[in-house]
Amino acid sequence: MDKLAEVFHFGPHHKSTSGQQKKTKGFVVLQKKNVLDLSDFSADILDDLSELIGKGVSFQLISTSQIDSSSGSGKFGEKALLQNWISTPERLVTGQTTYSIEFDWDSDFGPPGAVFITNSHHDEFFLNSLTLEVPDLGNVHFDCNSWVYPASTNNRGRIFFSNRSYLPANCPPALIKLRNEELISLRGEFNGMAETERKECDRVYDYDFYNDLGDPDKSVELSRPVLGGSQQFPYPRRGRTGRPPTKTDPATESRLSLDKSLDIYVPRDERFGHLKMSDFLAHALKSIVQFLVPELKSLFDPTPNEFDSFEDIMKLYSDGIKLPDNPILDAITSLIPLELIKEFLTTDGENLLKYPLPQVIATDEFAWRTDEEFARQMLAGVDPVVIQRLQSFPPRSKLDPEIYGCQISSINASHIQKYLDGLTVEQSLEHDRLFILDHHDVFMPYVNRINALPTPKIYASRTILFLKSDGTLRPVAIELSLPPTDQRRQSVQQVFTPAEEGAQGALWQLAKCYVAVNDSGYHQLISHWLKTHAVIEPFVIATNRQLSVMHPVYKLLSPHFRDTMNINALARQILINGGGILEATVFPGKYSMEMSAVVYKDWRFDEQGLPADLLKRGMLVVDSSMPYGLKLIIEDYPYAVDGLEIWFAVVSWVKEYLSLYYQNDDAVKSDAELQAWWTEIRNVGHGDKKDETWWYSMESVEEVEKAITTIIWIASALHAALNYGQYPYAGYMPDRPTVSRRLIPEEGSHEFSELVENPDLGILRTLSNQFQTTLGIALIEILSRHTTDEVYLGQRATSEWSDDKRVIEAFERFGTKLKEIEKNITERNQNANKLKNRSGPANVPYTLLYPSTSDLTHKGGLTGKGIPNSTAI
Repeated sequence: MDKLAEVFHFGPHHKSTSGQQKKTKGFVVLQKKNVLDLSDFSADILDDLSELIGKGVSFQLISTSQIDSSSGSGKFGEKALLQNWISTPERLVTGQTTYSIEFDWDSDFGPPGAVFITNSHHDEFFLNSLTLEVPDLGNVHFDCNSWVYPASTNNRGRIFFSNRSYLPANCPPALIKLRNEELISLRGEFNGMAETERKECDRVYDYDFYNDLGDPDKSVELSRPVLGGSQQFPYPRRGRTGRPPTKTDPATESRLSLDKSLDIYVPRDERFGHLKMSDFLAHALKSIVQFLVPELKSLFDPTPNEFDSFEDIMKLYSDGIKLPDNPILDAITSLIPLELIKEFLTTDGENLLKYPLPQVIATDEFAWRTDEEFARQMLAGVDPVVIQRLQSFPPRSKLDPEIYGCQISSINASHIQKYLDGLTVEQSLEHDRLFILDHHDVFMPYVNRINALPTPKIYASRTILFLKSDGTLRPVAIELSLPPTDQRRQSVQQVFTPAEEGAQGALWQLAKCYVAVNDSGYHQLISHWLKTHAVIEPFVIATNRQLSVMHPVYKLLSPHFRDTMNINALARQILINGGGILEATVFPGKYSMEMSAVVYKDWRFDEQGLPADLLKRGMLVVDSSMPYGLKLIIEDYPYAVDGLEIWFAVVSWVKEYLSLYYQNDDAVKSDAELQAWWTEIRNVGHGDKKDETWWYSMESVEEVEKAITTIIWIASALHAALNYGQYPYAGYMPDRPTVSRRLIPEEGSHEFSELVENPDLGILRTLSNQFQTTLGIALIEILSRHTTDEVYLGQRATSEWSDDKRVIEAFERFGTKLKEIEKNITERNQNANKLKNRSGPANVPYTLLYPSTSDLTHKGGLTGKGIPNSTAI
């Protein structure tokens, strides 16, 4: 029996008999495996048989005041069996079952601080909660939310602590050993668990490099570099699975076959916790990869695979695409149980692939083409975190001129002067009227490699914009650049300026498309994947390894980590892997993930909070006369305006919460768990950044507040702003194309004549083809949906997550503030005549940072608004 089993021993426990004997009633809420796993029909039968032969589920209370001298931990009470397992019915909607349980309780036993559970059934169950009615003490609640496996799987039971929070120094002595041993278990520091391949029943959190993206055993073309652990490709760490290396490359972890994608290891409690969420995401992604991709290829490949007009694209939403008659597709639609998935494969007896109408074309089919809407989306679209104030002219590069040639921008004053409303370039800079969307230095090192791939042809780009007196932006110049090649010793820089007609009008529209392609790629790989999904996972792992569930910081952060490890694991298996959907639909192709690793070199945690990010980009200045002491350079910057309200609401909540536990800086310094947590994040989770000097030292309450506020911001609001607007905008490919397939045609060529004579056709021949478009739309429709079990910022899955009335009241104040922000956002959106960037020509009100704290409907869907607590999709 291992170390934990010695603590959680199964023999009889001494019980005090000096106090008054009473009965303590309890109520257990759980979900049986057969309810959550419809494919396991035998689970309930075997568990019922276990009950009939006396092998049920037992509970033992653990005292907070009496210590067992033999174990050094709190005294265990007598076993109590869960009653009426077989006869108690499940709730039809949630699958939850409430059972009664009764304990013998001695008044000298003291308040129960933990409970030990032994599952003697054949199968696991999901334990939601235990509530005790303790004589003279009132209710004691255990918020469990965890899978309890049979004790036979690892010779151990499970321990759960009550919803009372303790810093390590304040933890009751009777619970200290149990608290520490539980963390040892979660780190896998027993029985050699750290070195083994993970099994589903393991509750082990550990780190690994991104060494599982390639599949060299399948094809050398699917080899991918290891991300993390090197100066060339630094990266945040991901959850370890322990799978063996590939035969071809010992540095690469072997991959699961496609049909085993859902079995990729994450600790079981990190898996999607709700049936609808699990089926919706997992089955939908599997359907795309397993069936839609080959079926769509078989449909399109024999044809030119092109859209011949914008009307053809509109038919995706009105008429749909006729899929071939195929029994496989019929089988998919009959087997997938969720209505949302059936919407994805809408048939209506006609076997059509049909999509909802994206918001960007719902009111005006052509508004996306205007310069104003093109610029507005940099402030209120799906990637509003890149635009910067231009602080010198012409823009300069940080790239090595020996490698890339002179990369000082070729845009000069003569290109833009006439678009500056009478100001000179110098005056425009001085008055903070010039801005830039800069996709130059990030892409330039990869342009030649990407352009050597079969399909994509891209440029590095710079877009200069002017802030008009009405608060809107006007694009005034676009520069498209190519680096030197072996055949061409000099770099190429082409500058385009606004035009509406003729060849120059066609070239201007095409130049905007190249910019949109670059911004789409940057959004998916950097803004979205790297800066939310990837960077937050080490925090999830460290929190579970180093902070007890009793730690107040754990309780504060845990809702913001829900489902993150699971969605990231599925992404590695299906989306961002070599040959995966992202490589097939976004222009960097096989270089996508390594390019994100290069960008990670410049990532700083202390710059991820919203005010710090806006200050870095020159979009914000310190001004003590303004709210929050900050002034936006562009007053009508919807992402920043709404975001700052959210940010400071989170700041207030975090400060108030932490003040209940940390009265001074010494309490922070002496918190062993907190210090171990932060040390592990810096040295392991983000280990390639461990020597950076910008890390917080974590020696003051203020630094704890900053760190936790930033983590919550990244996991909730930042991710929401970057994710849930994908379908409203990118659901219409011409607005957010992800691939450009040819360079600008040379004057005098057939392609140039075609572009001038028929600009629409020239653009369509340049952008994503039918297959890339339909696959991309299918993916982002799924990823843009809120689930029916969404828990939004300012909400908790249970009202009994803390037993401290002060905490609950502070959280209610946070929720009230968020509801006020909802009203503020609604009012700003109604003032579109003054605040022109709120809706713009396409009439898409900015709601991506609308908290939805007030939404208790659990409807989900493509709402285009709402801030879930976590990066969960």
